Amino acid sequence: MSLGKRTAPDESRYAECSAPGAARALALVDDFGHLFTVLGEWRQVYGEELTAWAVQVQAGGIEHLPAELVDGWEEIGDLVRLDTERRGYVTVSDYRDVPVRPDITARRPSGLRAAPPPRT
Repeated sequence: MSLGKRTAPDESRYAECSAPGAARALALVDDFGHLFTVLGEWRQVYGEELTAWAVQVQAGGIEHLPAELVDGWEEIGDLVRLDTERRGYVTVSDYRDVPVRPDITARRPSGLRAAPPPRT
């Protein structure tokens, strides 16, 4: 998962999909559910509202990502979009089964809302 860049101040939902070498933050997890934990940690560092892009890959470690993944990130790195919202919600937009994929940066979230984690 890479942390996206919100580069259009007049469009709050616009977010570019950053390649692994250019992302402010990058995470590799064993299970999709762990991405929510990472997002929670990123919120503490980068702010309340974030956009991240995720794709399923096989890699031995974050420092050993396959070259074809890094080189082809623009084509495959935007399959799942996760947007953090105020009060702990996360909007998940899954584009894996979309036959004609729009431009990466033009995508708007239109997916499921995950409930915030319980307060402890």
